[in-house]
Amino acid sequence: MIKLKTRKAASKRYKITGNQNILRRHAFKGHLLRKKSNNQKRKLSQTILVSTNDSKPIKLMLPY
Repeated sequence: MIKLKTRKAASKRYKITGNQNILRRHAFKGHLLRKKSNNQKRKLSQTILVSTNDSKPIKLMLPY
């Protein structure tokens, strides 16, 4: 049987928790941070769960 390979781009962006949930980072935290408030930047720093519709293709990209 062929060895399954992990998509490296997906492994850098997503983390799988113990309950098989997938965590991701928020967007809009890369640049142009002077105009954003401290409250907005703090909320963008937190990780959140991926929606259930998006989790199936991500799990195929991360077999292990």
